Amino acid sequence: MNTAKEEVRDLLDRLPEDCSLEDVQYHLYVLEKIKHGLRVAEDQSVYSQEEAELRLKKWLTE
Repeated sequence: MNTAKEEVRDLLDRLPEDCSLEDVQYHLYVLEKIKHGLRVAEDQSVYSQEEAELRLKKWLTE
C-alpha cells in the first residue's frame, strides 16, 4: 500500500504541468472519496449488480 505522500506524487505526475492548485485539490478530493467508498464496500455488506437485480426483480420491468 502506498503512503499518502506517494499517492500525492503519483497524482501530480499524472496531472498536466499547467494544472491549478484547485485542480490538484479536486483530484485529491475525488481520490479520497473513491478510497472511502471502497473501504465502506469492504467493511459493510454490499450487493453485486447481479445480486441487486435478483433481489429487486419483482420491482423491475423489462
